Amino acid sequence: MLPFLAVAQEKGASDTVLETMKSELNRSLTALKEQPVPPYFVSYQLTDNRAINVQSSFGALTQSNDQRTRLLDIDLRVGDYKLDSTHGGRPGTVAAGAIPIEDDPGALAVSLWIETDRQFKEALQLYEAVKTNQDIKLAAEDKSPDFSAAAADKYLEPLAPFSFDRPAWEEKVRKYGRGFRGHPDILSAEVSAIGEIETRRYVSTDGAEIRMSMPFYRLLISASIRAADGEVMGLNRTFMSFHPGGLPGDEEVLRTVSQMVDMLLALQKAPVGEPYTGPAILSGRSSAVFFHEIFGHRVEGARLKDENDAQTFKKKINQPVLPDFLSVYSDPTLQSFRGADLVGYYPYDDEGVKARRVTVVDKGVFKTFLMSRSPVDGFDQSNGHGRRQQGYAVAARQSNLLVEASKTVARAELKKMLIESIQAANKPYGLLFDDIEGGFTFTSRQLPNSFSVMPTVIYRVYADGREELVRGLNLIGTPLIAFSKIVAADDDPEVFNGVCGAESGWVPVSAVAPGLLLAQIEVQRKEKSQERPPILPAPVAGDERSPR
Repeated sequence: MLPFLAVAQEKGASDTVLETMKSELNRSLTALKEQPVPPYFVSYQLTDNRAINVQSSFGALTQSNDQRTRLLDIDLRVGDYKLDSTHGGRPGTVAAGAIPIEDDPGALAVSLWIETDRQFKEALQLYEAVKTNQDIKLAAEDKSPDFSAAAADKYLEPLAPFSFDRPAWEEKVRKYGRGFRGHPDILSAEVSAIGEIETRRYVSTDGAEIRMSMPFYRLLISASIRAADGEVMGLNRTFMSFHPGGLPGDEEVLRTVSQMVDMLLALQKAPVGEPYTGPAILSGRSSAVFFHEIFGHRVEGARLKDENDAQTFKKKINQPVLPDFLSVYSDPTLQSFRGADLVGYYPYDDEGVKARRVTVVDKGVFKTFLMSRSPVDGFDQSNGHGRRQQGYAVAARQSNLLVEASKTVARAELKKMLIESIQAANKPYGLLFDDIEGGFTFTSRQLPNSFSVMPTVIYRVYADGREELVRGLNLIGTPLIAFSKIVAADDDPEVFNGVCGAESGWVPVSAVAPGLLLAQIEVQRKEKSQERPPILPAPVAGDERSPR
């Protein structure tokens, strides 16, 4: 165990910061009640973050820092639950600046006072604009209130211990990065190790009082190579844990680096894939990313208040949307799955609502949306999924998305079924997506509701079982058709951990899914760089003067 750099706070110990927040909230509310149009709800969220980040390129340090920040978010609402100053949505706001990182009650109180006053004046202007718009615009299709009440919970975690030996990790990222040397065609090779602890304090005029403290450790490895035709191909490996001992040891990391080098060199020589439609397998990790991108964003309830959103599942309640052997849950209370930590875990969301498991799809039938305290027609209460990055307005977001299959086959059997599908469809081959780096999807009515997922490792699978590595393809399609083509699942679900960006900023998320067989998918050629290869030769492999 590495030495502690911060000491855990005992339960019940005095918290100067939290007490100052409560005191200033009560003082401000008392004063603002005297105004002609007072706020009906105010909350303070103060987020302390300490992050130690070390990074190398080809085994040489490029970054080593230790940063501490404290950010304040205020949700101040004028009007009432039915119609308030946030009506119609509001853009991400900039978190208040100049918040002292020292626990000085007087200085903290001044910062809270200044920002509360600013937010109140802004809310008054917004509320007047909202009322004017109500008089001159057509009535919205969604008649739901702007906000919902929530239980006034009290939940106080002790300040978590945090350990990150910066000099030791500097040496580790050097060691891991050196594994990419000696290969002149590799363009980039970065290794980052990050130790982070975040403490969030939340108080509201509802009476909620929340303190959560969580350490978070990440090891990120990325590298890229250029093919002869100019295409640059990258690979990424990410390890995440709530405990410093949860990251892999040197032997496993160096083995991962060696595997990445071998795959990059193979991808460089691999043929370019062709546009194709036909049967395919998504590995567990690939289907986890697929469901997060293509399904998960469409069940975030906040989008239903947007008149321009396509609202894919709004009219699908109690209707089948997936095969009957698949169910989908969102469970922010789950900390790990088969030994892998899930970074979408949290006990309370960013609106002071207790996290809970939500059944989104039960045996193929759609049941509900992920909800914040912003109601939509038919869903008037939060289910603990109000989330944000500091400085952004809260929105309903994913946490841990789990796809479960009630009927499964072994992975070898899934491949056999793929081959049978290839033969039945009279196709020359099928595809196996072994790894995916991410993707994007459109949910607006103004654009085609398509998706594009970016695989990094793809194989052609021929009828005789032979596999051939190919490159240069993106998986594309439309969501409802893609979901309807799922025909089987394997018995080996895998975990994807990442950070997801959307309207409420970047939040940590996880997805867990089995490998899936789809009767039909479509791929297209990916965008390719037109940049010429380097004119200068790479540094001589093995030259100790060079990082290569």
